[in-house]
Amino acid sequence: QVQLVESGGGLVQAGGSLRLSCAASGRAFNDNAMGWFRQAPGKERELVAGVTWSDSNPYYADSVKGRFTISRDNAKNTLYLQMNNLTPEDTAVYYCAVYVSGSVRGPIEYWGQGTQVTVSS
Repeated sequence: QVQLVESGGGLVQAGGSLRLSCAASGRAFNDNAMGWFRQAPGKERELVAGVTWSDSNPYYADSVKGRFTISRDNAKNTLYLQMNNLTPEDTAVYYCAVYVSGSVRGPIEYWGQGTQVTVSS
């Protein structure tokens, strides 16, 4: 059974940092793209950052460019999101996702349960 378990969320003051982790189990995802999505109250879920299987040329939403860094450790089957200089607008539930293919343009195959990130002003 495939599981994606996020951790690292919490409450932080504006300007602070958090590092999210997503541990995948049940199978290896070395050939799949992976990504971080977020959903704020009353808003649609949006892609924040995505990375291909080779960890090359990551995608970032304009709102997080220069502040967030996505990375993956295929040996550990784990995805990370380093978030710096957080603002209240980053407050949301963050979800880890595995794509069906090696591209971040395709459909999602698996979702994590989400981890809450709250940034206070």
